[in-house]
Amino acid sequence: MQRVNLSTVSEFVLVGLSDALEVRFLLFMLFLIIYLSTMAGNITILVAIGTDAHLLNPMYFFLGNLSLLDILCPTVTVPKMLEALLLENKVISFTGCMLQLFFLIDVVGTEIFLLAVMAYDRYVAICHPLQYMNIMSMKLCARLAIGTWVVGFFNSLLHTSLIFTLSFCGSNEVDQYYCDIPPVLALSCSPTYSRELVTLLVAGVLGSSAFVVTLISYSYILSAILCMNSSESRHKAFSTCGSHLTVVCLFYGTTICTYVRPSSTYSPSRDRIVSMLYGILTPLLNPIIYSLRNKEVKSALRRVI
Repeated sequence: MQRVNLSTVSEFVLVGLSDALEVRFLLFMLFLIIYLSTMAGNITILVAIGTDAHLLNPMYFFLGNLSLLDILCPTVTVPKMLEALLLENKVISFTGCMLQLFFLIDVVGTEIFLLAVMAYDRYVAICHPLQYMNIMSMKLCARLAIGTWVVGFFNSLLHTSLIFTLSFCGSNEVDQYYCDIPPVLALSCSPTYSRELVTLLVAGVLGSSAFVVTLISYSYILSAILCMNSSESRHKAFSTCGSHLTVVCLFYGTTICTYVRPSSTYSPSRDRIVSMLYGILTPLLNPIIYSLRNKEVKSALRRVI
């Protein structure tokens, strides 16, 4: 018997943050300012790294990749949200929703792996300073960076294909201001248990692997710092790693709360707040964190500005 395709939904409706005109306008101005500030901060970091000879080393090469991801992450979701707030156009096509989810998971996954690579870079810098430039050659750095982007791409391709090969034949109202895994899964009229299991398994294995690399790296870093005799050396080492550790805590905490759990625990109001932390605020805070805690970056930014 021929299988009937039940996918009749051709577009989705994104739930807005507010229906009140005055509140929508205020939110539009707030998120527009945050978005433009995020773009300006991360583009400035990229220009500083690309033009300043003092920043031509592995740490700032990875920081440049992080800034690029922080430009892409809000760009995937914020423009559509701004359109919905200003013009009240909450409709997104089936293909548009699929692409939005694909690029979001791609960027988020790549950033998780990149933060693990940056943790390893800090481990080599603190624990093997004399061999740092030999170990972290630009050839190895390029391979590690490309690896994070490739793994992020295929991870996103898997998740997107698992979700959008389901049937959608009922409600088309996505209970979020952008297309994300939990609210889109909730709309499917197909059994989703096996897809959720695979999604959780893949996210758990890849996410925990990146987390373990980060945890082990910082365990060795902390041990090395505590063994230093000079308080000045300890302070310099802490300042070198403090920025990255702050970013790791912000990003890992919010993404784990969003993705590494069953969709049955999905809470629209709570998840909107959590998603704003990693999707909007973290990309804004990253250049601020790195520039405030790093003298070389501050000097380079002064020269650029």
